[in-house]
Amino acid sequence: MHSLTPVFLDDISFTAKQASAIQAIGEFRGKQLLYTQQTPQILDDLRTAAMIESVISSNRLEGITAAPDRIEALMLRPTMAVGRSEEEIAGYRDALEELHGHSERFPVNENTLLHFHDMINRYTVELGGRWKRVDNVILERYEDGTERVRFRPVPAAETASAIAQFVHSYAMAIHHDRREPLIVIPLAILDFLCIHPFEDGNGRCSRLLMLLLLYHFGYEVGRYISLERVIEQSKQTYYETLEASSKNWHQGKHDPHPWLNYSWGVLIAAYKEFADRVGTIQTARGSKTERVRSAVLRRLGEFAISDIERDCPTVSRDMIRVVLNQLRDEGLVELRGKGRGAKWEKKEKRVGRTE
Repeated sequence: MHSLTPVFLDDISFTAKQASAIQAIGEFRGKQLLYTQQTPQILDDLRTAAMIESVISSNRLEGITAAPDRIEALMLRPTMAVGRSEEEIAGYRDALEELHGHSERFPVNENTLLHFHDMINRYTVELGGRWKRVDNVILERYEDGTERVRFRPVPAAETASAIAQFVHSYAMAIHHDRREPLIVIPLAILDFLCIHPFEDGNGRCSRLLMLLLLYHFGYEVGRYISLERVIEQSKQTYYETLEASSKNWHQGKHDPHPWLNYSWGVLIAAYKEFADRVGTIQTARGSKTERVRSAVLRRLGEFAISDIERDCPTVSRDMIRVVLNQLRDEGLVELRGKGRGAKWEKKEKRVGRTE
């Protein structure tokens, strides 16, 4: 599509800072193997936490939420989803599990996109796995109830042909012209979002597609650090850069740099977090204290001791309490409520604007 044509790609120039960002991500990927060959138990904990955070954050970005105890039950699979929100959460869980386990089975084509859309809707009454049949718009809603149109995607009647062109353009850019994947992948996600091929679920499908494309080229950080959480923590910048780069997209005269900078910033933030956690773990020789600290500090919102027990299954509840009290004394967490209903919450600075 418009961002992936040879003419458009040839016309993009990059600053030294942008070139450094691409180089840094490549260097992080080079260190991945070293990290993943160490402390398998710790990596299992990171994978579990990242999976849960990704399901929560990707759905919450679309206003889809459920009670924490219900999300935990849904993630552990002994519970049937009840209501639309839980059905959508369960569907994204299944799609993400399949993508994590079998990304190599899914080429970039129409069937893959339809398949993952069908997956996220598998428990709902909504028919998934089909292109939109009515035109849609991307709205921004304000607290006073007013709204404005941020972008008008491709019309429904043109969606199938637009996706076919998107698939072709991506294949040409990656396989024929051998362009840099770290440039092509964010632009592919931008084009997908501008096409907006489904009546609902476009945001969630775009994040699944992002992970799939990254995995195809060995950028595995999304297995251990939730990219969806990083996006949610910087969601204001996410929406601002998406709007900035989609302006004049239909004419092929848009500016891709805001979106590219943001996308690279998300990857760099995730890789830095991954390196910090693995480095901290190695320095402490995988100590139980550091594992609990790491599990707590990656939490979003309120959590219970049972949540940390699930993330650190070989650590006793007494040890978890000791570490939580230490973190409270350091001013990093606080306890809300009393008794069995008490919850802990991290005192966290939100991720700001990504350069």
